[in-house]
Amino acid sequence: MEKNLSQTSVMWFRRDLRITDNVALAEAIKYSDKVLLIFILDPQQVNKRSTVNQSAFFASVKQLKDDLIHKDIHLQILQGDLISVFSKIKQLLPNWHNLYFNNDENGYGRLRDQKVAKYCREVLGVSSHSFVDYNLHGATEIKKDNGESYKMFTPYFKKWLQLPKKAPIQIQFDDIRQKNMSLSLTNYDGQLNQLINEHHKYAVIDQVGEASANKLLKAFIQNKISYYEEKRDNPMFDGTSHLSRYLRTGEISIRTIYEAVRQAPDGDGRLTFIKELCWRDYYNMIYANYPDQQTHALRSEFQNIVWKNNAVDFKKWQTGQTGFPLIDAAMRQLNTTGWMHNRLRMIVASFLTKDLLIDWRWGEAYFRDMLVDYDPASNIGGWQWAASTGTDSVPYFRVFNPTLQSKKFDPKGQFIAKFVPELARIKGQKIHEPNLLTLVEQKEYGVKLALTYPSPIVNHKLARTRAIAVYEESKDVFNKA
Repeated sequence: MEKNLSQTSVMWFRRDLRITDNVALAEAIKYSDKVLLIFILDPQQVNKRSTVNQSAFFASVKQLKDDLIHKDIHLQILQGDLISVFSKIKQLLPNWHNLYFNNDENGYGRLRDQKVAKYCREVLGVSSHSFVDYNLHGATEIKKDNGESYKMFTPYFKKWLQLPKKAPIQIQFDDIRQKNMSLSLTNYDGQLNQLINEHHKYAVIDQVGEASANKLLKAFIQNKISYYEEKRDNPMFDGTSHLSRYLRTGEISIRTIYEAVRQAPDGDGRLTFIKELCWRDYYNMIYANYPDQQTHALRSEFQNIVWKNNAVDFKKWQTGQTGFPLIDAAMRQLNTTGWMHNRLRMIVASFLTKDLLIDWRWGEAYFRDMLVDYDPASNIGGWQWAASTGTDSVPYFRVFNPTLQSKKFDPKGQFIAKFVPELARIKGQKIHEPNLLTLVEQKEYGVKLALTYPSPIVNHKLARTRAIAVYEESKDVFNKA
């Protein structure tokens, strides 16, 4: 685009709630003399049923607005059907010529962006300029030598490592302030506050903003990355970065994180974390290539698995009442904090799909509601991985043993004791298997099986055998069709 400082532009924020290192914003400021900054409460994306995920996201939107106010920059919070909103902007701003945004490459966002761009071009006479900002590499950037997309992570990662990564972009607040403008449109700040306050009890909803994200990144590089590979799977040690919730909202850019990690001392922790960043790009690519993967198994032979789908069992899984301490602790962590340790996400997903034979889509939907760091591509990809229905997924015959996982990743039962306090007095290994407590031990530790803590809702050994048989039956039916 040629530089022409007679342009009036709109910068449309979505999953990029920051000023620093924002590609679309940088371009809008560079090529415009006036820029209207907006965020739209889209009815298609605002869940009528309040969720933790939604409240956390809108808390980040409010923080961006508040941060900008302190810098004398105005962000307008608008609401309504997108076509109607942009049509109204054009009526009030007839010399508006350019719309800038960082594009979504999958899901509803991709269809939304295409629809808006077409309307702006064909009806409003407005040019749209979109950019890859959410990922280090866009969904179409990394291909095999024959032009095909990858379906296995390891070769994708090898190619990904070879490609140069874009550096963070510097944007001056003075430039934004000088070019910022506003319109006499209704601001929906009240609706924004209402969406946030419905889940104000979650502390993470207060931990928002660019400053919080950058502070966390700095602490991770200084204190955790060197032993990330060694400690990341221990939920009580808390060796993960916790940056996912800020990446999800765009309160920090993926380029900023990559650059900070790249400059960290070399080691296993550094490489392992870089691989985690690659997984984001990989799952983004998979979702773009398979747009129906939220409802359809990527492995066709497992599309019609005969799930048990027991609603009572599902409720016990949701509320942390399965009788398997690590599963229950993980689900209670999710329900009380809006976040779950990554290793535990795999374990509870395996338990739901394999031990309980409940459709992975049920679990994915529950995580969608509850996770403050919910990312569609990564969450769907993770659930399909655990359920053995996705690309490069765990083999269907590999079923995590929840008790062995508990002993391996929470050996002293500290995480269990924190989130399942009714088991906190148990000493030794029986905290992982409270169903083995004798009557004397139950009295000593204040645990009454089936009363103060449930008995296991399933026999893992039998459940594993059943799951393998169901998956094999699904494969046989598919192959005979």
